[in-house]
Amino acid sequence: MTEQPDALRLAQILTGPDGLASWHREDAAAELRRLHEAHDWQYKMAGDRLRRIEKLERVNAQLLEALEYWLPDETMVGTPHIGEWQRHTAAIAAAKGEA
Repeated sequence: MTEQPDALRLAQILTGPDGLASWHREDAAAELRRLHEAHDWQYKMAGDRLRRIEKLERVNAQLLEALEYWLPDETMVGTPHIGEWQRHTAAIAAAKGEA
């Protein structure tokens, strides 16, 4: 048998008809504070992750721009380097979401 989470157990007590709510006010308050702290921590972590993603997207855009600038035209690529050119164009397409 699994134990019911405190938040659900306290919600059941607070809404139940048996009059036990007044006995559990401190428990309910403590659980609400704990849930608030957990939510606050998760919110801050999500913000940190979002900022990291935005930074990586900016770096990716700069790298893509540089790669496109320096990648020679297909007609300028000699036969020994065609495979390298194809890998670069595939990387550009992937970065743009085209592959």
